[in-house]
Amino acid sequence: QVQLVESGGGLVQAGGSLRLSCAASGSIFSFNSMGWYRQAPGKQRELVASVTRGERTNYANSVAGRFTISRDNAKNTVYLHMNSLKPEDTAVYYCFANLMLETTWGQGTQVTVSS
Repeated sequence: QVQLVESGGGLVQAGGSLRLSCAASGSIFSFNSMGWYRQAPGKQRELVASVTRGERTNYANSVAGRFTISRDNAKNTVYLHMNSLKPEDTAVYYCFANLMLETTWGQGTQVTVSS
């Protein structure tokens, strides 16, 4: 089974930028979709962004225009470019990959945005 490892989280001031990476241990070409969820303390996990094998993207309304998701099949990596970060973006960000009805998750990376 392919494993996912996130990196790139950290502490940033409001208005700053971060780039999250999700590296897969194997080929991501076959995955129907990949993307990112996030979970803030006391809140439900929410979908942030996703990208299909056909490069179709989807964003939560709260991040549209600020975040960009991309996948590099050659590097088996999915990226989340986050700009104009806000304190409400603070959360643990989880990478996921869907193959048919099976979902694989990463361990999560913390993003903290200070005001």
